[in-house]
Amino acid sequence: MGKGFFQVPPANNEPIKSYAPGTPEREEVLLTYKELYNTKVDVPLYIGSEEIRTNNTATMHPPHDHQHNLGVYHLAEKKHIEQAIETALEARKKWSKLAWEQRAAIFLKAADLISGPYRYKLNAATMIGQSKNIFQAEIDSACEIADFLRFNVEYMSEIYSDQPESDETAWNRVEHRPLEGFVYAVTPFNFTAIAGNLPSAPALMGNVAVWKPSDSQVFSAKILMDVFQEAGVPDGVINMVMGDPAMITDVVLQSPDFSGIHYTGSTEVFKDIWAKIGQNIHTYKTYPRIVGETGGKDFIIAHPSSNTKEVSTAISRGAFEFQGQKCSAASRVYLPKSLWPQIKEELIEDISSFKMGSPEDMGNFINAVIHERSFDKLAKYIDQAKQDKDAEIIIGGNYDKSVGYFVEPTVIVTSDPHYTTMETELFGPVVTIYIYEDEKWEETLELVDNTSAYALTGAIFSKDRYAAAEATDKLQNAAGNFYINDKCTGAVVGRQPFGGARASGTNDKAGSKLNLQRWVSQRLIKETFVPATDYRYPFLGE
Repeated sequence: MGKGFFQVPPANNEPIKSYAPGTPEREEVLLTYKELYNTKVDVPLYIGSEEIRTNNTATMHPPHDHQHNLGVYHLAEKKHIEQAIETALEARKKWSKLAWEQRAAIFLKAADLISGPYRYKLNAATMIGQSKNIFQAEIDSACEIADFLRFNVEYMSEIYSDQPESDETAWNRVEHRPLEGFVYAVTPFNFTAIAGNLPSAPALMGNVAVWKPSDSQVFSAKILMDVFQEAGVPDGVINMVMGDPAMITDVVLQSPDFSGIHYTGSTEVFKDIWAKIGQNIHTYKTYPRIVGETGGKDFIIAHPSSNTKEVSTAISRGAFEFQGQKCSAASRVYLPKSLWPQIKEELIEDISSFKMGSPEDMGNFINAVIHERSFDKLAKYIDQAKQDKDAEIIIGGNYDKSVGYFVEPTVIVTSDPHYTTMETELFGPVVTIYIYEDEKWEETLELVDNTSAYALTGAIFSKDRYAAAEATDKLQNAAGNFYINDKCTGAVVGRQPFGGARASGTNDKAGSKLNLQRWVSQRLIKETFVPATDYRYPFLGE
């Protein structure tokens, strides 16, 4: 067969559909929503060519209507995880040797399936199972996952084309080999795109994966598996398992063939996994790659020169889109005293206009939080703020879980910059604001930098360029994604590579070439055309 240096199709960001009243996409997604909502599904374990039903099941429920039964998913036992590992390693024998353009074609097809025939099904499943309004679903489960798949193919071609210098005496070339073993992908509930990217990015580079989706995202994860299968991902390359997270992780990390983890989730769980990897280090055939994006306590700070409406809008969107359940969501805000009265008025006006309820009603900006544990945690912090003298709730503060896990968008104003909700990751529609004296701008920058253990996203608003530059310098370690005059959410693949440091993760930048490089191991090959035949160098001459 012919060979060549292949150019992949140029990666472009998937256009976002509006779903405005009267548009065909609005009608189509609502029809799909109704169909999925009223059809019970039975989600098996996907191990190789098998769909395994253990008959030990858990039920799935929409967060906004928790009495409604969407179906069940099956829970793995230890033997199933061992089977998934063995199956992945067997699949690796052929998959790791498959030509890169063949792997690229599979995932480019997956992207087209998602942006085409699966678009409304995946969006509707995300709306139902994760309680996202249609816009939040569209930018996630249609656009971002398609972007990940297409841009990753482009990045793969760039990685392979990055070669060392050669000369007339020797040819130097680098192979970017898949890791020797299997990758463990652990994905969160909040982004369907992350759930799809974490197993598929290593797989694109020739690796095989054991994928554990969040229990709260299985409904849309099943459709991702449907897409991967239809796109032609061979059996055993991506194996999806559900069950007790501690058991699954322990079995995976005890395998000598464990070669890496691609993780998004809580900081504490990630630290525990890292510790277990350290404990097991003598077991492994290679040093495992550890790639993780964890928590955030993301900030907005406004300079006294800021435009108040820009700031209030950034808070309204950055703190409350998807109920504040984004790793990047604004959860602590620092505002100058001179601007606070105007920002307060604008913010209350915005939030008062929010409608809350099921995502099926597209007039609802706010939907439910993901599950009862999250609801109860948020209610506890809200109740505490109602009692504390150094905190005041200026809007919101109510909650109701009789039908769904609904928490009102809540704004807490505190006189203590170290108040608990200024420092604790809540992962919900609660934002805390601290008002600083205008002349204490520099001190407040120090406060922003030193308050949180996290360093994921942050934003500075200023019309004063010197102030913006100062903030950019002083907060260089406070956020892996730093925004000037914009909200701190909404990173786009190919434009704003995403990730943070400190307690927020390893900062390996999903949506960039940097991330894909973690899933290959380079081999340098030097081929000398005319080898030496005499050991003597010229300096040895008489």
